[in-house]
Amino acid sequence: MIAIASDHGGFELKEEVIKKLKAAGYEINDMGTYSEESVDYPNYGKICGEEVANGKAERGIVICGSGIGVSIAANKVKGIRCALCTSEIMAELAAKHNKANLLALGGRLTEKDLAFKIVNKWLNTDFEGGRHERRVNLLNNM
Repeated sequence: MIAIASDHGGFELKEEVIKKLKAAGYEINDMGTYSEESVDYPNYGKICGEEVANGKAERGIVICGSGIGVSIAANKVKGIRCALCTSEIMAELAAKHNKANLLALGGRLTEKDLAFKIVNKWLNTDFEGGRHERRVNLLNNM
């Protein structure tokens, strides 16, 4: 299960990402928002983060206009390691080295095709463990 949430600035990209993920066979929990009407991004970062932290979803994707605000909000949830990624290599490293359980995207700054590539790379990269496990544990204990 992948939880996904956005504010109004990320709504359009969220809808496109959901279509792609469903077509690829992923089970999705769309946690809103459901229109381009103005809403507060911290609420959506929090609810998506809590869904993952509570084990109701394996991973989550959060989207706001820039990706910055929603990633800050999601990272306030204990147990969340949300990475704002703007390239495939960032998504790969977020999964491989940081065991990022949430991915943040900028809905107004990320081209749709690039967003799909970022999401795909993040979902299909395994955590490497090893020396990174110790560092992830340090993050988890903060």
